[in-house]
Amino acid sequence: MDSVTLLFVTFFLVAIVLIVTTLNIIQMRKNRKLKKILENLEIEKNTLDSTSISPELEKIGAFMKTGKLEILYNDWKERLDSIKEAQIPKITDLMLEADYSLSQMDYKSTLYKIAKLEMELYKVRANSEGLLKEIRDLTNSEEKNRDIVTKLKAHYRELYQKYTESANEYGRLGEIVRMQFENIAKRFEAFEIAMDNNDFSEITSIMKSIEDMLKHMEVVLEEVPAIVLLTDSILPKKMNEIEHIYDDMVKDGYPLDYLNIEYNISEAEKKISDILDRAKVLNLEDSLFELKVLLDYFESVFNDFDREKMERHNYEEANASFREKLEHLNELVLEIFSGMDHVKKIYDLSKEDVEELNHIHDDLSTLNEDYVVLLGHTGNHTFAYSKLTKEVENLVVRLSSLEDRLDETLDTIGSMRDDEVRARQQLEEVKAILKNSRNKVKEYNLPVIPKNYVVELNEAQAAIKEIVKELDKKPITIDILNTRVDTARDLALKLFTRTKEMMKTAIFAEMAIVYGNRFRTSIEDLDKQLNYAEVLFCKGEYQKSLEISINSLNRIEPGIYDKLLNLYGEER
Repeated sequence: MDSVTLLFVTFFLVAIVLIVTTLNIIQMRKNRKLKKILENLEIEKNTLDSTSISPELEKIGAFMKTGKLEILYNDWKERLDSIKEAQIPKITDLMLEADYSLSQMDYKSTLYKIAKLEMELYKVRANSEGLLKEIRDLTNSEEKNRDIVTKLKAHYRELYQKYTESANEYGRLGEIVRMQFENIAKRFEAFEIAMDNNDFSEITSIMKSIEDMLKHMEVVLEEVPAIVLLTDSILPKKMNEIEHIYDDMVKDGYPLDYLNIEYNISEAEKKISDILDRAKVLNLEDSLFELKVLLDYFESVFNDFDREKMERHNYEEANASFREKLEHLNELVLEIFSGMDHVKKIYDLSKEDVEELNHIHDDLSTLNEDYVVLLGHTGNHTFAYSKLTKEVENLVVRLSSLEDRLDETLDTIGSMRDDEVRARQQLEEVKAILKNSRNKVKEYNLPVIPKNYVVELNEAQAAIKEIVKELDKKPITIDILNTRVDTARDLALKLFTRTKEMMKTAIFAEMAIVYGNRFRTSIEDLDKQLNYAEVLFCKGEYQKSLEISINSLNRIEPGIYDKLLNLYGEER
């Protein structure tokens, strides 16, 4: 029993020794590991303490001449002193505390202090590197600044050469542009002075100002010639031409007050003066855009003049046609009412028919009054012809409505005499329409009259002869006469419409060919197409000629159809 107890005690003692030995080994390894970390941190701290900030800072102290540089130097020195005298000593204290905790085997405290130590080292390293970068940016800036300024000088010479090669294009602003080049040259001189004085804080602002001035000069060289051309030549000529045309048209009776030409020219002159005043200090913001807006406006004024001339022509045509129809209708209604008693004796007129005739008479009186008002507006030149044309077109619609109502009433009454009178009047109208169609063709002197047009003309003339035959018959068959009149009128109106369409097409085709002549010598394919268009035009194929010329020009100048339409005539 004693031997067993002894053996047990022996094993127990051996186990205790092994456990203690193992714990000692683990503790020694942990100590060595933490000790190694502290040694590395010590090395890193010593590295921070031997940073190269001081030598760099001493360089600045050697050539410090300006107040701004002295302020920077003092600030950097204070930050360096803070690193050396406050932040690094704090790291040293933390390192001693960690070392002490390690010696006391307080591993938890040691690890906490090591973490805090690493954080402080990171802060000091960041502060040191940032400070060193700021200082080196200044001490190493001379070569970099020289390189930048060399490039700026090369750019300056390019711009100045561009200016001298076209100095006459700058007109009254040429001297101002030249003086601005002198100002830029002075900034280069200021840069050299700042470099000689080691005034690094001023150098950056000088280079920035030179760069901005050169960028502005690029805009100046690009826009000033165009501004001078517009303000000194193009716009004044446009305004002078518009004033002359305006005065002539006003003397000729055109109502142009709605265009406000005089006011707009006055405002344009003020705007041009303002742009020139700003240009004298090289403030070109939106100047070219504003001038182009003015140019577009004055171009549109020419279109307004052309449109007003065209509207006057349309108005005079519509007015003449309306007056003639109104007179005929007045005569017809007067004749009907003068013989109304006789008609009532012969025909059993219904109450509705009599009332409708009275309404027509009243509406016709109102129409005559409105037409007198329109003539008054025409005489005092109050309204534009575009408005007058719309007004007379409204009267035409009302007149047509009255004619239709009267025709229906006369058809209902069935008066042979009235039908005969109407037929004779419409015969004259058809003749007038046909005559008008022939006159239009003669006015333009077309090279060839298309065969289908000649056929339609012969048909219309034959239809008129049929009306005359029916009128000469005794007795007259009203139904046949009405049919002949309607046929002749339809054929005449169709011919009149065809005439206007043909004339417009021919005129527009010729205008397109004339417009395209300016491009013939420069574009070979266009010359061939226009030659073909001319051949078709001479053959009387005006629509094909127009299509070929417009399609050819549209490849060179997209939208040419609309442009020619605005310049030369209303939409076909």
